[in-house]
Amino acid sequence: MNFKPFFVAAVVTFATLSQNACAADAPAPRPIGGDRDAHGCLPAAGYQWCARTAKCERSWELAKKENFANTLEGFVQFCKDPAAKTTIAEKVLAWKKLDTVAFKGKQDDISFVTPDIGWYGNGAGKLYQTTDGGASWSERANMPGTFIRALGFIDANNGFLGNIGIDYFPGVTDPQPLYRTRDGGATWQPVTNVQGPMVKGICAIDVLRRSFIDSGVLRDRVIVHAAGRVGGPAFLMRSLDGGETWRSMDLSAHTAMIMDVKFFDEMNGVIAGASDSDTEKSHARLIVTHDGGVTWKTAYESTRPYEITWKLSFPTREVGYATIQKYNPDPKVTQHYVAKTTDGGRTWREIAMANDVADREFGVGFVRLATGWVGTAKGGYQTSDGGKTWTFVEMGRAVNKIRIVLTEAKNNNRFVAYAIGTEVRKFDAR
Repeated sequence: MNFKPFFVAAVVTFATLSQNACAADAPAPRPIGGDRDAHGCLPAAGYQWCARTAKCERSWELAKKENFANTLEGFVQFCKDPAAKTTIAEKVLAWKKLDTVAFKGKQDDISFVTPDIGWYGNGAGKLYQTTDGGASWSERANMPGTFIRALGFIDANNGFLGNIGIDYFPGVTDPQPLYRTRDGGATWQPVTNVQGPMVKGICAIDVLRRSFIDSGVLRDRVIVHAAGRVGGPAFLMRSLDGGETWRSMDLSAHTAMIMDVKFFDEMNGVIAGASDSDTEKSHARLIVTHDGGVTWKTAYESTRPYEITWKLSFPTREVGYATIQKYNPDPKVTQHYVAKTTDGGRTWREIAMANDVADREFGVGFVRLATGWVGTAKGGYQTSDGGKTWTFVEMGRAVNKIRIVLTEAKNNNRFVAYAIGTEVRKFDAR
């Protein structure tokens, strides 16, 4: 909402009514816009005090300059006094550790279709489900030799499971990259109806619902993309009918690895990749398509070796974030970065995150334009200003995936978030 015309009109109306009502005892009407507030700002001209910039600002001008939502909430959030004590609603809420089966090492994905119904898997081929928001979990599948790297569910019954495949981790003997369930994860069948080259392994699954008009009737279409893998080779699987039929494509000419995928519709998508399968030579790379994967363009590439991109998060169609993993063995190279876009992935810029060699980045999740988290090897970081500043938070180590589920439609102030790494954690903001 643009507050500029409403705010100015309201002030003008109020001032006019005040003058008419008090004409008998007022010595002389003050000129419109002449009253200043306690900070010396002119409200009638649209100015409000901003503690962060320490001066009077017009909200719509500041929102455009600093790239936050042009809303009252956006202005208040950006301009709050950084030295003031935060309220309970504003401060870092505790990421509560959930009671799950102990696992040695990082677990990779978690998927929820409602705030209470979800699944998580690990490299031992174990899949667990909750129906009470993580208060309890039950084993739904045991697939020895399968490394559950990615999960994506359409609803409480239909979902997909990605396996990293053979020749990468020891003990992984299952060559099948993708499975499907129609009974909530109790049974899984290999996805075999794929037109295109054989896919080696899957690291990410993206499920997207789109509405379309069919003969005058509004219907839903489910678009599913599954992609991988870390270390290469780079393949993308694509279904436009909810996983009934698939097409695969070899993207090795555009990226050496694929760690994540995000599509906004049938045509426009982003992939988190790397310039080389040899990490020592690799630069972090993000590629985009605007024609459904027929052609791809490099939208971002880091200038430093020993880097790959890892995970993506788009709180809106235009604003998105990507974690950049650093493997440089030089202990003097300590700075970590996150890539950010404000134009839907067409262009990206780097923003500094942690400055500690131990903070290798993994998952990322943003609930609003400026509010989100990044998981690292030793914990997590939260930002409330779009990445300008970061605060360390305890959310478990090596958080690889952060899933956010809104509990009220179109209200990103009411949500539940789940994070999976060495543990499973929950952030409840209902």
